[in-house]
Amino acid sequence: MTLPHYDAIVIGLGALGAATLYQLSQRGARVLGIDQFAPPHDQGSSHGDSRITRLAVGEGDEYVPLVHRSHAIWRELEARTGHELMTTTGGLILAPRDRVAEHHGKSDFVRRTIACAERFGIAHEVLDAAGIRARYPQFHLQGDEIGYLERDAGFVRPEEAIAAQLAVARADGAQTRTGERVLSVEPVGNGDTVRVRTDTASFTADQVVVAAGAWLPEFLGRQARTDWQAHFSVHRQVMHWFDTGPSAAADFAPGRFPIFIWMFGDAQEDYMYGFPASDASQPALKVATEQYVDATTPDALNRDVSAEETAAMYRNRVAGRFPQIQGHALKARACMYTVTPDRRFVIDALDGLPHVLIVSACSGHGFKHSAGLGDAIADRVLGRESAHGLDLRPFARERLVASQYP
Repeated sequence: MTLPHYDAIVIGLGALGAATLYQLSQRGARVLGIDQFAPPHDQGSSHGDSRITRLAVGEGDEYVPLVHRSHAIWRELEARTGHELMTTTGGLILAPRDRVAEHHGKSDFVRRTIACAERFGIAHEVLDAAGIRARYPQFHLQGDEIGYLERDAGFVRPEEAIAAQLAVARADGAQTRTGERVLSVEPVGNGDTVRVRTDTASFTADQVVVAAGAWLPEFLGRQARTDWQAHFSVHRQVMHWFDTGPSAAADFAPGRFPIFIWMFGDAQEDYMYGFPASDASQPALKVATEQYVDATTPDALNRDVSAEETAAMYRNRVAGRFPQIQGHALKARACMYTVTPDRRFVIDALDGLPHVLIVSACSGHGFKHSAGLGDAIADRVLGRESAHGLDLRPFARERLVASQYP
């Protein structure tokens, strides 16, 4: 029996999968997207109302063209769908001036971000504590801070962005199958075709993109690729929304309050990030931190956030830094980061299976780049040069193999 055949199949329709499916559909490819859930959903990494976006990327210069392209794509999608996907609020990154504060595996993150902005001509200001207080009195500072303020930073709505890309992709001919789990991916014939088997059907394709997010380690294990699997770990992260109260709602609204990344010490746990109150019907300061100590799996993930977790977040990070916020949590949600040892992405073909591309926007800073990555991945899958000069070579797996990492 002849199986349905596609130019490309995308496995996983979260941030990267939806972006790749959308871009392939725009190039006229016959493409199928498969997801075990019904995206957008709250089971993985791409949920929680908002994700930070910023043009100067302290994690590395290789990301800057991707986030610039992503911003252009969000605006193109907004024009096509009529839905607001990205809100520009300004962005503040701050840390103690005379301390080497680390973020996403990079030390002295504020100054790295400043240097990146200078190299790429990104509009910004450098503020001391007095300048931060004058601009944003909501922050209760120690007095020794340095701040990087970027005019064009803001947040993207992940659920809406994924939904928009999937809707446009379907309208332009892409097919999707949801509620369907992929069981195996294997070469057929002379290896130029790949068969994808799910729990209900089978398909073939010239190319397969695996954008499985937190399910990637499990997928690699099923493919008997423990050499790849060892590069990825999954970590539970928690987001909290604290009620601003009617008296402070205006002070924390977009336009009055920025997205922020605040490192107040040298340890990884001396840190939080947050967002303005994006939901006018329930104004709340959304804050979160990151942890890379305790690993988990999607099946083992504790999706419930305890009252003590929220109380600790307020007590240890929020109370002394935002005096207007009183500690009443409107909600809290758990999500997952898929993390590599060097906190960078992996976008590379499986050795021995050159038609199977693994894409993992890892380590908590992927969503802002996802639309641009989808653009570059689509060109790679179709054997084209990137129309926008996007370079995926820095994300090859070989760096992990050649380094001290597993």
